Amino acid sequence: MPLRHFFLVAAAVAGPAYAQTDYAAAVKADYDRDLGKLWDEFHRNPELSFKEIRTAARMAAELRKVSGMVVTEKVGGTGVVGVLKNGAGPVVLVRADMDGLPVEEKSGLANASKARQVGVDGVEAPVMHACGHDTHITAMVGTARRLAALKDRWQGTVVFIVQPAEERVGGAKAMIADGLYTRFPKPDYAVAFHVDADGAAGVVSASEGIQYSSSDSVNITVPGVGAHGASPHQGKDPVYMASQIVIALQGLISRERQPLDPGVITVGSFHSGAKHNIISEEAKLQVTVRANNEAERARLLAGIKRVAAGVGTLNGMPADKMPRVEVPEGTPVTTNDPALARRLNAVVATALGAERVKPFVQEGMGAEDFAYLVEAKHGIKGYYFGVGGTPQGALDAAKAGGPPVGSHHSPQFKISPEPAIVTGTVATVAAVLDLLGPGAVVAAN
Repeated sequence: MPLRHFFLVAAAVAGPAYAQTDYAAAVKADYDRDLGKLWDEFHRNPELSFKEIRTAARMAAELRKVSGMVVTEKVGGTGVVGVLKNGAGPVVLVRADMDGLPVEEKSGLANASKARQVGVDGVEAPVMHACGHDTHITAMVGTARRLAALKDRWQGTVVFIVQPAEERVGGAKAMIADGLYTRFPKPDYAVAFHVDADGAAGVVSASEGIQYSSSDSVNITVPGVGAHGASPHQGKDPVYMASQIVIALQGLISRERQPLDPGVITVGSFHSGAKHNIISEEAKLQVTVRANNEAERARLLAGIKRVAAGVGTLNGMPADKMPRVEVPEGTPVTTNDPALARRLNAVVATALGAERVKPFVQEGMGAEDFAYLVEAKHGIKGYYFGVGGTPQGALDAAKAGGPPVGSHHSPQFKISPEPAIVTGTVATVAAVLDLLGPGAVVAAN
């Protein structure tokens, strides 16, 4: 069949949403045959960070079905690495995260998760794919299948990594520490996507610079001196001191931050005490900190320590009872390589249709530990893109005062799996084919 006729047949089969490539129809057929069922299985059975045992095993099994794929399990804990070689050439890493969140699903979906699990913190909680990672890993399976079927169009190596613990921003670091870049072919490029509940289903966007903010989790422990609630003068109230810290932290944003330089400090948890009339001996705060550059990130973290110490001093606390600040986890700013993003945005626009690739607009300060995979010290060029997951009609209705669209990490989160998975797969395949196409060479860093 002439290529032009094949393209027209593919367009007819795939429908207008998937009509721009001759392999889009095959991706859609994969979805209809079994990728949709695979997504359903993942959605019903989410697992918490570093506890993704069943998910990892299923992903390893699916990747092993791909001809030529060599699969290694338990990398960085529960991580899975699949290596697909096709002669000499550049190396491209394709990444998908797989962990769920400790959230009780209230999406109303027929396949809503009923799972519960004990996390690495020892706490049992309901578990939900409240950030779409089930979509990412399903699309990875589709991507691996297509690339294996299209080996006549590319040359080099594709390294598929199924990453644990993105939600704790620890999985990428764990896999690197376990030899991701020494035990396996080191990539020249890294590609990944994230489904976006705020974006129209099937629409892609990628920045030519910052894609996601940095994120740091900060724990603040505020010691006090216990006393009767009726005799506050006999103690030191940690609730009062912690409240002063909560208020003062916002001064780092509103009074010290350059107004055009984004930054967020949110206190998400405040715990202290057990009874109405007891001044407790300790209060604990859990804080998330976001920034769009490393200098601002460092300023905010240093400022939090300064504020906490200042409140302790203000309240006359001795040196051994000053508030303590710890930063147990964090990730840098995720930045796309500008030249690579321009190149691949054009490639994806050709693959999907220009109307389905929109300019990237940062509307929040979400974060991603993909940043660790493409840190400057590794010399790897990164391309991270977003794929819309909500029907345009639902977005329009929400803007008109109708039912709101569930945000990421909320019990109401839900996306339309078919357009997200098919679009994410087609876009990823297009990017890899361009990077490993005939005559492809590694761009100079």
